[in-house]
Amino acid sequence: MAVGAVFGIALAAPPGPMNAIIAAESVTRGWVAGFRAGVGAMSADVLLFVLTIGGLAGVVSRSEALEALLFLVGGLLMLVFAADAVGSLAGSFVPAERPVAGFRKTFVLSLTNPYQLAFWLTAGVGLVRPGTIDLADHVPLGDLVGSVPIETGSPALLLGFFAGIAIWVVAYPAGLVAAGDRINALAPIVSAGSALVLAGFGLVFCWLGVAGLL
Repeated sequence: MAVGAVFGIALAAPPGPMNAIIAAESVTRGWVAGFRAGVGAMSADVLLFVLTIGGLAGVVSRSEALEALLFLVGGLLMLVFAADAVGSLAGSFVPAERPVAGFRKTFVLSLTNPYQLAFWLTAGVGLVRPGTIDLADHVPLGDLVGSVPIETGSPALLLGFFAGIAIWVVAYPAGLVAAGDRINALAPIVSAGSALVLAGFGLVFCWLGVAGLL
């Protein structure tokens, strides 16, 4: 179970669109908002895992056009959320609607992320099948980690994997909020950084989507 938790944290921790949204929600609206954004991403992971095990998600991997469309839709959403992060930085958001906004953002982005779907079609399925997978092959910056073989097929491994993601979902926003309490300038810096990350990924995803459709 401990190995699964390490795998889950290693998958959730690297910088990317989801952590950018969690960071922006945390420092501008507090731990609860950041936590909800993390739960949105984790809920999408659970759904993708169920769909993959059921064989439904495999349809995407067999259709290049559908995969390209997901890149395009995901990229456009990231650009919209980048603009929203800039708006939040300027104070142009409606407080009453924001507590659940982060959940919707990460949930939808996760479901339209072909890379995330590809993970569940490969390593995700492998988690429940007896065998061995290499952690370095399935996490960002895996080359820096080196070879870390993991024995699969155990329910405890799968439970630990999602527990690791849950630990990150709780601890990451808490750390940001704690730092924000001591550094007043952190909120605008994180919001600006989140906007840049989302915009960067959004442009890349849009390019991949358009290239795949042409």
